[in-house]
Amino acid sequence: MSEIQEKGSPDAVTLNERDAVVPQSEHPVDVQGAKAEFEALRRTLSTASSLHRVATGQKSLEDANDEEDFDLKEYLRSTNESQTKAGIKSKHVGVTWKDVRVVGGGGLKIHVRRFPDAIFEFALSPIFLALKFMPAHFNPFMPKPKPLLEGFTGLAKPGEMVLVLGRPGSGCSTFLKTISGRRGEYLEVNGDVEYAGMNATDFLKLYKGEAAYNPEEDLHYATLTVGQTIRFALSTKTPGRRLPEQSKANFVSTVEDLLLRMLNITHTRDTLVGDEFVRGISGGERKRVSIAEMMATGACVVSYDNSTRGLDASTALDYAKSLRIMTDIFDMTTFVSIYQAGEGIYDQFDKVLVIDQGRQVYFGPAKEARQYFIDMGFRDFPRQTTADYLTGCTDPNERRFAFEGSESRESGGVNGAATPINNAVDAGALSKHAEAGEADEEKPKRRLFVPDENGLVDGVPATAEAMAAYYEKSAIAERMRAEIEEYNAKVRAENPADEFKQAVLDAKGSGSRKSSQYQVSFLAQVAAVARRHVQLKLQDRFSLFTSYGTAIGVAIITGTLFLNIPKTSAGAFTRGGALFISLLFNSFNAFAELPIQMMGRPILQKQVGYTLFRPAAFSLGTLAADMPFGALQILVFSMIIYLMCNFVRTAGHFFAFYATIIVTFWAMSAFFRLLGTVTADYNVAARLAAFLISLMVIYSGYLVPVFSMKRWLFWIYYINPVNYGFSALMMNEFRDLDLLCSGSSIVPSGSGYPTDVSANQVCTLAGAVAGQTYVKGSDYIEKAFQYDVSDQWRNFGILIVFFIGFQIMCMIAIEVTQGVVFPSIVIFERENAERKALNEKLMERKEAARRGELEQDIKGLVRTRKPFTWERLSYTVPVSGGQKKLLTDIYGYVLPGTLTALMGASGAGKTTLLDVLAMRKTIGVITGDILVAGKPVGIEFQRGTAYCEQLDVHETTATVREALRFSAYLRQPYDISIEEKDAYVEEIIELLELQDLADAMIGFVGFGLNVEARKRLTIGVELAAKPQLLLFLDEPTSGLDGQSAFNIVRFLRKLAAAGQAILCTIHQPNAMLFENFDRLLLLQRGGETVYFGDIGPNAKVLTDYFARNGAVCPEDVNPAEFMLEAIGNGSKRRMGPKDWAEVYLESPEFEENKRMIERIKKESMNITTDENVVETEYATPWMFQLRTVTLRTMRSFWRQADYGFTRLFSHGIIALWVALTYLQLGNSTEDLQYRVFVIFFASVLPAIIIAQVEPMFIMGRNTFIREASSKMYSQPIFAIGQLVAEMPYSVLCAVVYYLLYYFATGMQGASSRAGYAFFMILVAEVYSVTLGQAVASITPSIQVAAILNPFLLILFGLFCGVTITQPQMPKFWRSWMYQLDPFTRLISGLIVNEMHGLQVQCTSSEFSVFNPPSGQQCYDYAQSYISSVGGYINNPNATSACEYCAYASGDEFYKAINISFGNRWRDIGIFIGFVAFNIILTITASRFLRFAKR
Repeated sequence: MSEIQEKGSPDAVTLNERDAVVPQSEHPVDVQGAKAEFEALRRTLSTASSLHRVATGQKSLEDANDEEDFDLKEYLRSTNESQTKAGIKSKHVGVTWKDVRVVGGGGLKIHVRRFPDAIFEFALSPIFLALKFMPAHFNPFMPKPKPLLEGFTGLAKPGEMVLVLGRPGSGCSTFLKTISGRRGEYLEVNGDVEYAGMNATDFLKLYKGEAAYNPEEDLHYATLTVGQTIRFALSTKTPGRRLPEQSKANFVSTVEDLLLRMLNITHTRDTLVGDEFVRGISGGERKRVSIAEMMATGACVVSYDNSTRGLDASTALDYAKSLRIMTDIFDMTTFVSIYQAGEGIYDQFDKVLVIDQGRQVYFGPAKEARQYFIDMGFRDFPRQTTADYLTGCTDPNERRFAFEGSESRESGGVNGAATPINNAVDAGALSKHAEAGEADEEKPKRRLFVPDENGLVDGVPATAEAMAAYYEKSAIAERMRAEIEEYNAKVRAENPADEFKQAVLDAKGSGSRKSSQYQVSFLAQVAAVARRHVQLKLQDRFSLFTSYGTAIGVAIITGTLFLNIPKTSAGAFTRGGALFISLLFNSFNAFAELPIQMMGRPILQKQVGYTLFRPAAFSLGTLAADMPFGALQILVFSMIIYLMCNFVRTAGHFFAFYATIIVTFWAMSAFFRLLGTVTADYNVAARLAAFLISLMVIYSGYLVPVFSMKRWLFWIYYINPVNYGFSALMMNEFRDLDLLCSGSSIVPSGSGYPTDVSANQVCTLAGAVAGQTYVKGSDYIEKAFQYDVSDQWRNFGILIVFFIGFQIMCMIAIEVTQGVVFPSIVIFERENAERKALNEKLMERKEAARRGELEQDIKGLVRTRKPFTWERLSYTVPVSGGQKKLLTDIYGYVLPGTLTALMGASGAGKTTLLDVLAMRKTIGVITGDILVAGKPVGIEFQRGTAYCEQLDVHETTATVREALRFSAYLRQPYDISIEEKDAYVEEIIELLELQDLADAMIGFVGFGLNVEARKRLTIGVELAAKPQLLLFLDEPTSGLDGQSAFNIVRFLRKLAAAGQAILCTIHQPNAMLFENFDRLLLLQRGGETVYFGDIGPNAKVLTDYFARNGAVCPEDVNPAEFMLEAIGNGSKRRMGPKDWAEVYLESPEFEENKRMIERIKKESMNITTDENVVETEYATPWMFQLRTVTLRTMRSFWRQADYGFTRLFSHGIIALWVALTYLQLGNSTEDLQYRVFVIFFASVLPAIIIAQVEPMFIMGRNTFIREASSKMYSQPIFAIGQLVAEMPYSVLCAVVYYLLYYFATGMQGASSRAGYAFFMILVAEVYSVTLGQAVASITPSIQVAAILNPFLLILFGLFCGVTITQPQMPKFWRSWMYQLDPFTRLISGLIVNEMHGLQVQCTSSEFSVFNPPSGQQCYDYAQSYISSVGGYINNPNATSACEYCAYASGDEFYKAINISFGNRWRDIGIFIGFVAFNIILTITASRFLRFAKR
């Protein structure tokens, strides 16, 4: 037994010899010490152990919360021992890599695509397609090879942890992805990588899930709870062979509890994960959920990429210690990249890999790394953490050579701040402090050292190549090569791969194939995915209720419109219309799946990478989960519409109706999923959908019977699933129906004619037999549509085949496409003369700064200096079952010229407090006083403050420079010139070291700026505003490397010295960073204050406070980490006898702070300052806002090339198909009806347009919500900007649609008619855009908008007079809804414009033939009938076989439906009125509706 003293603890901890003692060759770090330090974490995980004992019968459930009897190491070790006794083998995989070289795409600067580019690419798409099959060197558009990693060699044994260090862009992520098998985004991966002796190809093919990569960004379903997220991962990784007494459910529950407690997020189990727009857990907690999900995979080779981003110092340390314990006990192989790793974290690692510009400049023992770089010739900085020092040695701007002299970099900017106001300061000091701040201490100037041709500076390696060459010749490299050879020999002798393979085989669940990468069977994967999808649907109740409400609403409205359809000839066509509407609504309701599926892709790719499930299982599982919801919704819909429309009322007919609709819905749902799977993005999918939906509607058999279709296109009818659904519905309804021939179907009829069909009359209904009053339904559909009722169940079977076929194709496609990983790329805007000059200047200044010849001068930046105070501040939010208090009676202040840190564990309420102080909260109750200079905040407060939020939300199509300028233009005072603002933006670009990315498009992670660059930009956008009152920053250094973080904080120190008041949350500050802050506000969970006061030199004031109250900080411990451990925010128990919040409330510091706040308020009244802040809500005039925002929105649309082109393509393809289908219509009555159908397709356009407009508007609104909270511009400005940006594309689309369809279909060519038709099409286009924006403005998400669309479109389509004419409508709807329907104006205007003066000539088959009474001529007999209803007799003088044509002119056609040629301009005016209404609704909704709850 060996005893090891825990650091900072008076108690000795005894460890088992076998577990504690690790050979130095395997663990160069003090693993024993790390385990001893982790004793506190073991104690906090008592419940996990207790639950285990409950499960094994060793302990009763009542005792499960006893904390004193738990030991984490013992728990994990005993679990491991139990598994060994049960014959369950462990998975141990060591990794070796030799001469690894990774090649990515580079050498080709990719420019932003613009609208003309999309058209050009489409025109040349055949050429591009051919080039894809050509060798890469023949393809000028292929990215040129660029080495990303070069010459990497190393070894990580089972049980070892490797820390990967490097500056952003050096290749850390590339290395981690390569080791964990994520190689698809690279052109080549050369060299040898072996896993327990298996080559990478074989290992990744069979055991892909055993090497897992945890990305830097957190990708989760926002509406799932934390517990549900982790349980899902565990359910797909439950081992088939478990302890004898352990069930699957018990395993999942036990491990879930263990992970939650290990990462200290048990309290979040039932809280939504959330995201940028859904309120949920904090950013740090979300990061821990990502870690837990990764741990749940059970992989034995794990790579964590910057996984401590967003974690506080104590939690990050606990996480590193957790990895240490798990790695040791389970012999895992762990790779971790961490920015700003503290010394405690660094000490957990065995080896460290340092990367510089894709070169391995060090790989070896972690304990020897610092001395290695010192011996290389770099100067040591004892106060700098080892990780930051190692990274700094690869940074030419940060490192110092040993020969450079004794000036200390550490002092630069650290203590050169304005002297903080002490609590005991006299009242007059406040005025002095508000008036001026001390300047920063001048940084020593450095001579620029230029490496020689060998990359050396005075013999010291100064380039990546030189450092890599130096390492290769070093003793450590030689020792590592020897260790690799020794390990390889051991692998050859012991063959650990056999044990690993058996362990993997043992872990497989029943039904899982031996050769499968997946741990559970395919059916188990499907079940898990389905269960999660059900949870997603049930927890998104708004969408669920909206979906059901829409279906019920459409059913009721359609049912009342077609109420009790008569079983007569008058109801024959109407009955078909009702069936068509029933099918169409439910079939294309499935289109709502498309945007949802596309947005879930990143999460799917991550989880497929973890091998949680096969992609095909995801496809089948989501389908299985959706089927019950769809079945129930369609059942409710069917019951309502079936009974109201008076369809044939037998159980057999109803269930056949229901079954046909639901199978058609499933087939179409599978079809849209297939579209989403095979297309790269939503715009391409929408483009295809528009094309295919239009074909399905045209060739459904309803608008054009199959025998009337053009011979070169009728084949579409036979491959159209909607055709089989509609025909089956018609057969089901009419097969047992007899229709009474009555009314207008009898020719001639009316006054003076028999009411029933006589020998001198004819029934015009298709299928009628001379002399018979009734027409068999089967005869009617056979004659009118060529439907044979005997084919009903054949067609139903074909629908099932379509459904299964689409689903199988979808499963195959998703398997193929999920294997395709797109490389991360940065897109640049093309340089013009201005940008080129600016970039050249930036590069010159960058070089000057490197030489020490340039220093930023920000004196005079802040023109208004006012203190900021808050008292008794509390915040309560509504939760399920009551209220929850997130902040409790917080007091504090921020003075001009000071930098105040806000710290606490993740979830303690730091971001919540910033949101409350910055006036960003939209829900909950805030109590207390927030004052500026002793007065309540005014309307100018939000624009006078800058708030750098934790989540990076930006306009994706803007470049870095454009985003900064946009902020400067709208948020800096209007009296500052544009030139001055532009110049300041260039300074911000320099400060944030974004010179190389100044013209880079922001995009999104993977297609634009990376996470680190986005964080810099977020800070820059706020700094560009030149805030005059306050600067709030929420974790500005998270995700940044140590030097970048130091630069940010040093700049904040300069801002404070210039008079800025700054409040900043910060995680994981090292001692050097921490000393830059003047004051600290420390919170504990529950939003309670633990400390507020000065920090002092070397944190002396802070540590004295804690020491005085029972927590003494050791000399060699970072105070920022210690204080969090002291208050119990980490894994360790609280130090001291009392709760620290109570200690603070009883302390003299608290009383002095309250007195200071009163003194500040009193003193503020006497301060005389220049009142340069005008008390207006916005910094700039309304017209300036409108111009700036509109120009940005138009530029955004121009750069979203696929969006504009998709709209154009949709219009063009629909017009083309309409033109080909109805090519050069004649003057027959059938052609008259087809002209109406051609016109009706103008009302189909809105369905296509709004499906594209809504996502654009809602995604733009997400950015607007962030910008509006900073009072950049008013709400109506956003709505107007969106509308104006759409107009050029609307005009173009209207022109293309009109030109392609109008003349090709043979419409009237007179200028007065053609001009009117174009004007109406243009207004319809604008109306569709404004309708889409109006719907988007009143809905919270794209999903809800997509659900509402079918309801509105069906509603408008029903009442416009095409499906059912105005005279046939029930009086209730005819009296108001017909008039209020916007499509009424569109359809009626175009119909009268086309039909007026059009002469009709029936074909021989269209004449109704009857015999007049003996002795009478045809005209004489039918004269009264013709004078009443119109039409003409083709043979008026005949005495038999009278040929009657229903219409003599187009005017007679529209006269019957109560529309008039004289009202056509009135109709277009009313239609424009509807456009105006949409615009007003959009502006009003944008002004008053807030969908982002915070």
